[in-house]
Amino acid sequence: MKIAIASDHGGFDLKEDLRSWLTEQGHQIEDFGCPGHDSCDYADFVEPAARAVADGSCDRGIVICTTGIGASITANKVRGIRCALCSEPWSAEMTRRHNDANVLGLGAGVVGPQMARQIVTAFLTHSFEGGRHQRRIDKIAEVDGR
Repeated sequence: MKIAIASDHGGFDLKEDLRSWLTEQGHQIEDFGCPGHDSCDYADFVEPAARAVADGSCDRGIVICTTGIGASITANKVRGIRCALCSEPWSAEMTRRHNDANVLGLGAGVVGPQMARQIVTAFLTHSFEGGRHQRRIDKIAEVDGR
């Protein structure tokens, strides 16, 4: 699977850990930055990552900042993105199964590397169930004119 990943400085260490780990798992990673610990704005890195998922050049995305909130809000501004901020594996599983989320938001100050790996695993291994859930996804799309 090709995964877009992005963070700000607050999420840099977790991004680097996940990037290495996901590569070891056989995934292809497109790293949109940030490049280090220097203060930066998450939108500069999250927006291009979300656009890569929206245009189909990446299958899924992971966006990270200190709380995950700003990165998730930014990703959700991109047409075609359904980003879910998750802090435990069950929510990551359910957002894939019921919401067809295509980007995962993580808070580096909220979850450590081991929990993040469990969350990412749940997010990447589950599929959208469709059915009654598709009706809800369609209604969400109507809200913002998608």
